[in-house]
Order: sequence, then C-alpha cells, then structure tokens
Amino acid sequence: MLKYLLNLFYPNVCSGCSYILLESENQICTTCRHEIPLTNHHILKENEAFKKFYGKIPTEFTSSMLYYHKKGITQQLIHNLKYNRQQKIGTVLGEWYAEDLKQNPTLNTVDYIIPVPLHKKRLKERGYNQITTFCKALSLNLSIAVDDNLLFRNQNTATQSKKNLINRSILPENTFEARFNQNHHNKHFLLIDDVLTTGATLENCGRAILQIPGAKISIVTIAFSES
Repeated sequence: MLKYLLNLFYPNVCSGCSYILLESENQICTTCRHEIPLTNHHILKENEAFKKFYGKIPTEFTSSMLYYHKKGITQQLIHNLKYNRQQKIGTVLGEWYAEDLKQNPTLNTVDYIIPVPLHKKRLKERGYNQITTFCKALSLNLSIAVDDNLLFRNQNTATQSKKNLINRSILPENTFEARFNQNHHNKHFLLIDDVLTTGATLENCGRAILQIPGAKISIVTIAFSES
C-alpha cells in the first residue's frame, strides 16, 4: 500500500524524457533506450574519440558510449546525473556499456579505473562526483578496481560546460597531479569522464598519469560531443 501511494504521488519517471516508467523499466524508458544515440566506438580502434588525442598523448584504447547533442536524450541524462543527483543514471549506463567493452581485448590488461576528479571545493559544493557510479558499475562488471586516490585536481577551474569551445581547450599547467608509488609502475590505467568535447581535461589527466614509469592509459567517457 505504501509503495502504491508513493508511486501515485511521486512516480518514477524516465531520466531522459520524464515519462512515467513502467514496472519493468529502470531509470531510462524503453523508448529512450531505443532512441539514444550510441557511437559504437568500442568496435573501431581509430574512432572519433581516439582521434581527439592523436599526436597529443598515446592511448591504448579510447571510446565514448553516446553522442551528445543539444536538447537530446544524452544531454538530459548528463544534466540529471550531474546536477539533479540522479546518480543511478551512471549505474545503469555503466552496466550497459560494460557489456560492450567486454568485447575489446585491450581492456583485459587494465589494472585500475581512474575517475577524473573534481576539485575538493567543487566536490563539497556538489556533494558527489558525477562519474563515480558509472566507474563503480564498470568496475563491478569488468572486474577492475577503482583507484580514486591516484589523481588529484590542484586548481578549481571553471566548469567546462560554461566555456566556449576555444576556452575549453585551454587548461592551466599542472591542473592535475598523479600521486603514485612503486605499486603504480608499469600499470594500465582506464581514465573515465562524463563528456568528451575538446579532450583538454582528459589530455591533462593523461599527461599527469604518464609521468608514472611504464604507465599506459585508455580513455572511456559516457558521451562524445561533436561540437
């Protein structure tokens, strides 16, 4: 009875379109799952995401799950994940994408999943890192440990989504720092972020991690912005 009343006054709605979910649906309705723009980057090595870093930093594998378009389903999902505390979106998408990533043998050599960190001030304001649940879902389904103590953000730069395209490609030097020990030597790290636009943030993170002797990096994001 209580569950019925809660669903009556506070129905579960789709995070993509806000329609009421059916009992069998989880966070994202069946219609949105069919219409969501998948990239299929995981199938092709030299995909659009990979080319963002070509000649900048070496990556073993690079992939984004969804295309990000203004006013599209992906934008709505990322917005709700990032600003409306709907962290279950990250779990659902992570479980979904893990099944695709299992097809790529390069990821079999990954030792640690590394979420792109927020500055401690931004983390305190928001209360959570929007990429955490996505990372945990990948970790559980790919059997790869998450290490959220390796990479640190030293500077509290402006939110990338509020910058124009030119300014998004500019980050101060030493924005990120890898604090490592010998246990991190010769390891393969999988960097995770929400949206790949210019690649500036992930490039800076990658440069920090590549200071570790023998380190290799791969990159996965939830979304890829074509703008």
